[in-house]
Amino acid sequence: MLLDSLLGLFSVDMGIDLGTCNTLVCVKGEGIVLNEPSVVAVRKGTNQVLQNGNAVGLVAKEMLGKTPGSITAVRPLKDGVIADFDITEAMLGYFIRKVHGARRFVRPRVVIAVPSGITAVEKRAVYGSAERAGARRVFLVDEPMAAGIGAGLPIAEARASMIVDIGGGTTEVAVMSLADITVSESLRVAGDDLDDAIIAHMKRTYNMQIGPQTAEMLKIEIGSAAPLGQELTMEVRGRDLISGLPRKTVVTSQEIREAMREPVSQIIDAVTHTLEKAEPELAADLVDSGIHLCGGGALLRELDKIMADATGLQVKVVDDPLSCVARGTAVYLENLTDWKDSMESDRDEI
Repeated sequence: MLLDSLLGLFSVDMGIDLGTCNTLVCVKGEGIVLNEPSVVAVRKGTNQVLQNGNAVGLVAKEMLGKTPGSITAVRPLKDGVIADFDITEAMLGYFIRKVHGARRFVRPRVVIAVPSGITAVEKRAVYGSAERAGARRVFLVDEPMAAGIGAGLPIAEARASMIVDIGGGTTEVAVMSLADITVSESLRVAGDDLDDAIIAHMKRTYNMQIGPQTAEMLKIEIGSAAPLGQELTMEVRGRDLISGLPRKTVVTSQEIREAMREPVSQIIDAVTHTLEKAEPELAADLVDSGIHLCGGGALLRELDKIMADATGLQVKVVDDPLSCVARGTAVYLENLTDWKDSMESDRDEI
């Protein structure tokens, strides 16, 4: 422990929100120091990262859907967990080196937020990838706990706090009390599924193929979960599935909302199911404290409104919902000894 403390004086310990779509890194006293897409460009058929291992994040995302036959832009995480171990290790190593700088002889301690529903095997994969990527010690914390900490909720008190974290690959719903999760649901339906629903709608309705980045732009620019006071339109460009030629069309917020109805309904159902499983005293607390929304999905227009209608509770979007989990991991790292032993994921236990 003394050696670990001494090493900590020279290392830049960091909290990481390792997301399906984006990876954020937070450092004590500096806040969010890195926010880049979880994308890596590799040579096709290999795990060799391009540009001397630097084709990661923003550089790699610009290549999505535009690479020649010899190059593949890969998202190594799927549904919030590692789908490709080697590429995830390369991506983590790049991000850790970028934040840690030239301190080659001292490795950092790292806290990584993971979905609450992942298996022991998936946890071991995160541990192994982070250690091989350059971490001295690795701690895992459930995403809902990290989100609650980052949002400043009183999760250590004997009263209920509820968080709904809608990321790219998973939606994490949890009721917390006394620094632990009392009831939760981890749903592998989230932002990516909204994008996929939009892509399917464009195929079905317009015979047009669009890419995931265009679908995400549609979701952000005109997407909503409930009718808007003034409906929106957007011009979309893609490839005609019949002629094979590029073309454009105009779509409305009404049809994008209808396209996303199914995944949005699944998220709302996960919230109501979690509430149904909560103990009566905890449910009573939530009448006053309400539900807190975070993650990229929290920014979908009118989502808080339809969630409030479905649950009868007040729904609030937290401040800076995109960085909530990452900020929570950094606070967790600063106060490791203050949290319950059960919250520290010991590798020997899994």
